[in-house]
Amino acid sequence: MNTHTARKRFGQNFLHDHSIIYNIFSSIQASAGEHWVEIGPGLGALTEPLLKQKLNLDVVELDRDLVALLEKKFAAYDNLRIHSADALRFDFAALAAPGEKLRVIGNLPYNISTPLMFHLLDNAYCIEDMHFMLQKEVVDRICAEPGSKKYGRLSVMMQYYCDTEWLFDVPPESFDPAPQVTSAIVRLVPHKQPPVQIKDVKVLNRVVTEAFMQRRKTLRNALKKLISDEAINELGIDASLRAENITLEEFAKLSSLVEKKLD
Repeated sequence: MNTHTARKRFGQNFLHDHSIIYNIFSSIQASAGEHWVEIGPGLGALTEPLLKQKLNLDVVELDRDLVALLEKKFAAYDNLRIHSADALRFDFAALAAPGEKLRVIGNLPYNISTPLMFHLLDNAYCIEDMHFMLQKEVVDRICAEPGSKKYGRLSVMMQYYCDTEWLFDVPPESFDPAPQVTSAIVRLVPHKQPPVQIKDVKVLNRVVTEAFMQRRKTLRNALKKLISDEAINELGIDASLRAENITLEEFAKLSSLVEKKLD
Protein backbone atom coordinates (compact mmCIF):
# COMPACT_ATOMS: atom_id res chain seq x y z
CA MET A 1 0.00 0.00 0.00
CA ASN A 2 1.28 3.48 -0.89
CA THR A 3 1.62 5.73 2.15
CA HIS A 4 3.73 8.37 0.40
CA THR A 5 2.01 11.73 -0.08
CA ALA A 6 2.95 13.56 -3.30
CA ARG A 7 4.98 16.68 -2.60
CA LYS A 8 4.24 19.88 -4.43
CA ARG A 9 7.79 21.24 -4.09
CA PHE A 10 9.10 18.23 -6.03
CA GLY A 11 6.31 18.54 -8.63
CA GLN A 12 5.17 15.00 -7.87
CA ASN A 13 2.27 13.40 -9.75
CA PHE A 14 2.32 9.61 -9.65
CA LEU A 15 1.25 7.61 -12.72
CA HIS A 16 -1.19 4.81 -11.90
CA ASP A 17 -3.09 4.17 -15.17
CA HIS A 18 -2.20 0.65 -16.39
CA SER A 19 -3.38 1.27 -19.96
CA ILE A 20 -1.00 4.27 -20.22
CA ILE A 21 1.86 2.21 -18.76
CA TYR A 22 1.11 -0.50 -21.36
CA ASN A 23 1.13 2.12 -24.17
CA ILE A 24 4.46 3.51 -22.97
CA PHE A 25 6.04 0.04 -23.02
CA SER A 26 4.62 -0.68 -26.47
CA SER A 27 6.28 2.54 -27.67
CA ILE A 28 9.72 2.21 -26.05
CA GLN A 29 10.46 -1.41 -27.04
CA ALA A 30 12.83 -2.11 -24.13
CA SER A 31 15.04 -5.20 -24.47
CA ALA A 32 17.09 -7.36 -22.12
CA GLY A 33 20.70 -6.28 -21.69
CA GLU A 34 20.09 -2.59 -22.51
CA HIS A 35 21.19 0.14 -20.11
CA TRP A 36 18.27 2.33 -19.06
CA VAL A 37 18.12 5.44 -16.87
CA GLU A 38 14.85 6.49 -15.25
CA ILE A 39 14.51 10.04 -13.93
CA GLY A 40 12.01 10.62 -11.13
CA PRO A 41 10.75 7.03 -10.69
CA GLY A 42 8.15 8.09 -8.11
CA LEU A 43 6.47 4.99 -6.70
CA GLY A 44 7.96 2.75 -9.39
CA ALA A 45 5.05 2.51 -11.88
CA LEU A 46 7.55 2.26 -14.77
CA THR A 47 10.48 0.95 -12.70
CA GLU A 48 8.95 -2.45 -12.01
CA PRO A 49 8.04 -3.35 -15.61
CA LEU A 50 11.49 -2.09 -16.73
CA LEU A 51 13.26 -4.33 -14.21
CA LYS A 52 11.23 -7.32 -15.39
CA GLN A 53 12.69 -6.82 -18.89
CA LYS A 54 16.08 -7.97 -17.47
CA LEU A 55 17.82 -4.77 -18.45
CA ASN A 56 20.27 -2.72 -16.37
CA LEU A 57 18.49 0.19 -14.72
CA ASP A 58 19.79 3.29 -12.94
CA VAL A 59 17.16 5.52 -11.34
CA VAL A 60 17.72 9.10 -10.17
CA GLU A 61 15.38 10.35 -7.42
CA LEU A 62 15.59 13.57 -5.40
CA ASP A 63 13.06 12.76 -2.67
CA ARG A 64 14.89 10.75 0.04
CA ASP A 65 11.65 9.26 1.37
CA LEU A 66 10.94 7.85 -2.08
CA VAL A 67 14.53 6.54 -2.34
CA ALA A 68 13.95 4.57 0.89
CA LEU A 69 10.59 3.31 -0.40
CA LEU A 70 12.13 2.19 -3.72
CA GLU A 71 15.07 0.48 -2.01
CA LYS A 72 12.63 -1.57 0.07
CA LYS A 73 10.18 -2.26 -2.77
CA PHE A 74 12.83 -3.47 -5.26
CA ALA A 75 15.34 -5.06 -2.85
CA ALA A 76 15.05 -8.40 -4.70
CA TYR A 77 16.35 -6.98 -8.01
CA ASP A 78 20.11 -7.01 -8.66
CA ASN A 79 19.77 -5.10 -11.97
CA LEU A 80 18.82 -1.81 -10.25
CA ARG A 81 20.97 1.04 -8.92
CA ILE A 82 19.24 3.87 -7.09
CA HIS A 83 20.87 7.31 -7.01
CA SER A 84 19.63 9.76 -4.40
CA ALA A 85 20.43 12.92 -6.36
CA ASP A 86 19.21 16.05 -8.14
CA ALA A 87 18.86 15.15 -11.84
CA LEU A 88 19.72 18.74 -12.85
CA ARG A 89 23.20 18.29 -11.36
CA PHE A 90 23.65 14.57 -12.01
CA ASP A 91 26.48 13.32 -14.25
CA PHE A 92 24.54 11.03 -16.59
CA ALA A 93 27.56 10.36 -18.83
CA ALA A 94 29.32 8.72 -15.85
CA LEU A 95 26.73 5.91 -15.97
CA ALA A 96 27.67 4.82 -19.49
CA ALA A 97 30.49 2.35 -20.07
CA PRO A 98 32.93 3.32 -22.90
CA GLY A 99 31.04 3.13 -26.19
CA GLU A 100 27.75 2.35 -24.45
CA LYS A 101 24.53 4.22 -25.20
CA LEU A 102 21.95 4.95 -22.52
CA ARG A 103 18.20 4.88 -23.03
CA VAL A 104 16.48 7.47 -20.83
CA ILE A 105 12.91 7.62 -19.58
CA GLY A 106 11.10 9.82 -17.09
CA ASN A 107 7.97 11.54 -15.91
CA LEU A 108 9.66 14.94 -15.57
CA PRO A 109 8.48 17.52 -13.03
CA TYR A 110 6.95 20.37 -15.04
CA ASN A 111 9.01 23.08 -13.34
CA ILE A 112 12.41 21.62 -14.35
CA SER A 113 11.62 19.76 -17.58
CA THR A 114 13.24 22.20 -20.04
CA PRO A 115 16.57 22.77 -18.20
CA LEU A 116 16.77 19.04 -17.47
CA MET A 117 16.39 18.10 -21.15
CA PHE A 118 19.16 20.53 -22.13
CA HIS A 119 21.36 19.16 -19.31
CA LEU A 120 20.89 15.66 -20.77
CA LEU A 121 21.62 16.93 -24.29
CA ASP A 122 25.04 18.12 -23.09
CA ASN A 123 25.73 14.37 -22.94
CA ALA A 124 23.88 13.47 -26.14
CA TYR A 125 26.87 11.47 -27.45
CA CYS A 126 26.13 8.66 -24.96
CA ILE A 127 22.32 8.71 -25.28
CA GLU A 128 20.47 6.44 -27.70
CA ASP A 129 17.03 7.93 -27.13
CA MET A 130 14.82 9.58 -24.50
CA HIS A 131 11.13 9.11 -23.74
CA PHE A 132 9.57 11.72 -21.49
CA MET A 133 6.19 12.46 -20.05
CA LEU A 134 5.80 16.25 -20.12
CA GLN A 135 3.07 18.85 -20.16
CA LYS A 136 1.32 18.48 -23.53
CA GLU A 137 1.94 22.19 -24.18
CA VAL A 138 5.72 21.60 -23.83
CA VAL A 139 5.61 18.57 -26.16
CA ASP A 140 3.63 20.62 -28.72
CA ARG A 141 6.34 23.28 -28.58
CA ILE A 142 9.19 20.78 -28.89
CA CYS A 143 7.63 19.22 -32.01
CA ALA A 144 6.25 22.44 -33.62
CA GLU A 145 7.03 23.29 -37.24
CA PRO A 146 7.91 26.79 -38.56
CA GLY A 147 4.81 28.89 -39.15
CA SER A 148 3.01 27.52 -36.09
CA LYS A 149 2.13 29.67 -33.07
CA LYS A 150 3.74 26.98 -30.87
CA TYR A 151 7.07 27.19 -32.76
CA GLY A 152 9.74 28.95 -30.71
CA ARG A 153 13.19 28.72 -29.13
CA LEU A 154 12.44 25.30 -27.61
CA SER A 155 11.38 23.91 -31.02
CA VAL A 156 14.51 25.17 -32.82
CA MET A 157 17.03 24.12 -30.17
CA MET A 158 15.51 20.69 -29.47
CA GLN A 159 15.28 19.97 -33.19
CA TYR A 160 18.93 20.99 -33.59
CA TYR A 161 19.88 18.25 -31.10
CA CYS A 162 17.19 15.62 -31.73
CA ASP A 163 14.65 14.02 -33.96
CA THR A 164 11.42 14.84 -32.06
CA GLU A 165 8.18 12.84 -32.11
CA TRP A 166 4.92 13.24 -30.19
CA LEU A 167 3.63 9.76 -29.31
CA PHE A 168 0.35 10.18 -27.40
CA ASP A 169 -1.47 12.31 -24.82
CA VAL A 170 -1.99 11.32 -21.18
CA PRO A 171 -5.11 12.64 -19.40
CA PRO A 172 -4.89 14.18 -15.90
CA GLU A 173 -6.85 11.33 -14.29
CA SER A 174 -3.97 8.93 -15.10
CA PHE A 175 -2.10 10.48 -12.14
CA ASP A 176 -2.47 10.82 -8.41
CA PRO A 177 -2.87 13.65 -7.63
CA ALA A 178 -4.37 14.65 -10.98
CA PRO A 179 -2.49 17.65 -12.42
CA GLN A 180 -4.36 20.65 -13.84
CA VAL A 181 -3.10 19.93 -17.36
CA THR A 182 -2.95 17.19 -19.97
CA SER A 183 0.42 15.48 -20.39
CA ALA A 184 1.99 13.83 -23.44
CA ILE A 185 4.76 11.37 -24.23
CA VAL A 186 7.57 12.58 -26.51
CA ARG A 187 10.37 10.57 -28.13
CA LEU A 188 13.70 12.40 -28.58
CA VAL A 189 16.45 10.71 -30.60
CA PRO A 190 19.77 12.62 -30.59
CA HIS A 191 21.06 13.17 -34.14
CA LYS A 192 24.18 11.16 -35.04
CA GLN A 193 25.21 14.24 -37.04
CA PRO A 194 23.61 17.66 -36.43
CA PRO A 195 21.13 18.49 -39.22
CA VAL A 196 22.91 21.84 -39.77
CA GLN A 197 26.59 22.75 -39.52
CA ILE A 198 27.48 25.44 -37.01
CA LYS A 199 30.67 26.10 -35.07
CA ASP A 200 29.22 27.24 -31.79
CA VAL A 201 25.85 26.13 -30.44
CA LYS A 202 25.96 29.01 -27.90
CA VAL A 203 25.83 31.51 -30.78
CA LEU A 204 22.88 29.65 -32.35
CA ASN A 205 21.11 29.73 -28.99
CA ARG A 206 21.77 33.47 -28.65
CA VAL A 207 20.45 34.25 -32.15
CA VAL A 208 17.33 32.09 -31.61
CA THR A 209 16.70 33.55 -28.13
CA GLU A 210 16.98 37.15 -29.40
CA ALA A 211 14.79 36.41 -32.40
CA PHE A 212 11.98 35.00 -30.25
CA MET A 213 12.35 37.42 -27.32
CA GLN A 214 9.53 39.57 -28.70
CA ARG A 215 7.59 37.35 -31.08
CA ARG A 216 5.81 40.21 -32.83
CA LYS A 217 9.07 41.84 -33.95
CA THR A 218 10.49 41.22 -37.40
CA LEU A 219 13.98 39.72 -37.72
CA ARG A 220 15.21 43.17 -38.78
CA ASN A 221 14.23 44.63 -35.40
CA ALA A 222 14.79 41.59 -33.19
CA LEU A 223 18.36 40.96 -34.40
CA LYS A 224 19.50 44.54 -35.08
CA LYS A 225 22.11 44.38 -32.28
CA LEU A 226 23.67 41.29 -33.86
CA ILE A 227 23.25 41.65 -37.62
CA SER A 228 22.08 44.21 -40.20
CA ASP A 229 18.95 43.69 -42.26
CA GLU A 230 21.08 43.97 -45.45
CA ALA A 231 23.18 41.05 -44.23
CA ILE A 232 20.02 39.04 -43.41
CA ASN A 233 18.59 39.70 -46.90
CA GLU A 234 21.93 38.74 -48.50
CA LEU A 235 21.53 35.27 -46.96
CA GLY A 236 18.29 34.94 -48.95
CA ILE A 237 16.21 35.39 -45.76
CA ASP A 238 13.49 38.05 -45.73
CA ALA A 239 14.35 40.43 -42.84
CA SER A 240 10.69 41.47 -42.59
CA LEU A 241 9.66 37.97 -41.46
CA ARG A 242 9.13 37.05 -37.81
CA ALA A 243 11.13 34.38 -36.01
CA GLU A 244 8.23 31.89 -36.14
CA ASN A 245 8.65 31.70 -39.94
CA ILE A 246 12.38 30.93 -39.88
CA THR A 247 13.60 27.33 -40.28
CA LEU A 248 16.44 25.69 -38.36
CA GLU A 249 18.56 25.86 -41.55
CA GLU A 250 17.96 29.61 -41.81
CA PHE A 251 18.78 30.12 -38.12
CA ALA A 252 22.04 28.21 -38.73
CA LYS A 253 22.92 30.61 -41.60
CA LEU A 254 22.21 33.62 -39.36
CA SER A 255 24.27 32.04 -36.60
CA SER A 256 27.26 31.45 -38.93
CA LEU A 257 27.15 35.11 -39.98
CA VAL A 258 27.09 36.27 -36.35
CA GLU A 259 30.01 33.91 -35.58
CA LYS A 260 32.09 35.59 -38.31
CA LYS A 261 31.35 39.00 -36.80
CA LEU A 262 32.38 37.75 -33.34
CA ASP A 263 35.65 36.18 -34.59
